[in-house]
Amino acid sequence: MNLVRAELERLSARRFVQLMVVLLALAFAVTAATTLAGSHRPSAAELSGARAQAAEALLNMEAIHQGCLARKDGTIPPGDPDEYLPADCSELDPIRQDRLPIAADYLSGVFSFEQQARPLLYFLIAFLVLFGFLVGASYIGADLNSGGVVNLLLWRPRRLTVLGTKLGTLLGMVLAVAVVASLVYLATFWVIGQTAGLGGRLSTDFWRSLGAVHGRGLVLVLLATALGFAIATLGRHTSAALGAAAAYAVVWELGARLVLEIVDARRPDRLMLSSHIAAWLDGEVRFWDNQLCVSSPGAGPCSGFYTLTWGPSLVVLLAITGGLTAAAFAVFRRRDLI
Repeated sequence: MNLVRAELERLSARRFVQLMVVLLALAFAVTAATTLAGSHRPSAAELSGARAQAAEALLNMEAIHQGCLARKDGTIPPGDPDEYLPADCSELDPIRQDRLPIAADYLSGVFSFEQQARPLLYFLIAFLVLFGFLVGASYIGADLNSGGVVNLLLWRPRRLTVLGTKLGTLLGMVLAVAVVASLVYLATFWVIGQTAGLGGRLSTDFWRSLGAVHGRGLVLVLLATALGFAIATLGRHTSAALGAAAAYAVVWELGARLVLEIVDARRPDRLMLSSHIAAWLDGEVRFWDNQLCVSSPGAGPCSGFYTLTWGPSLVVLLAITGGLTAAAFAVFRRRDLI
């Protein structure tokens, strides 16, 4: 019998995997039903009022920008709020903003697919990451703990081949579930936006940006799946992966972050895995560090911000996952499984 087919049957027959798929569908259904119940198709009067408010907000942004330029040039005498003006007035230029006010910002009780698609996709990615990690850990952890791997090696006595097939089958199945779930998920909310809300301006740039987040999210799901698989293999039990994840969150993400803030460490967020995950998903993230300005007084205007980009963050994620996976294969090759 083909080894891949056998692993697919074993994986799909696991009750925990089936339970996680049911929970995924349930979370999706609850989110869609809640969104549908809390949204309505905006009337012409609502759209007109929202467009007027958006236009007024844009005019206010332009007025603030022009006021900043006038005060910097000396056209208008300095005032009390000058300390809140940025050193470079171009930061207030509406053209340079990430996004401008639109009508959907001023519609109450109206679901906008353009506005909510990205947050909804983030929610799905977070659930799929949890799904992949737990399924990956339980898949190999249960087999190691129950002796299923030993029985499989009696049929196919090649350890690395068996473990590699298990990991490859797991990644393939999780990827298939993630792709189907995300496409159905986004399609459902697109229909809600078109029929019971507001679709928005779904330009090519919008779909390209959403597709980039989706692709990066799928990579993150696969990395989480491999990570759960690797830790459970090293610990020979599903609980090893769960314990390692909990210990990391409590000891490092919470405890170490607090200690780093107390000792005024520079750029502490770059040492956190959560920061690199956010940078990978968004492309880049900005963090504030007051020490950047304290350490260089008198050097001119200091923003105190620093940026993590997706490239170095991906290297960190790949290094951690690849290192643990390689260690799992090395230990599995030499370990006594009895």
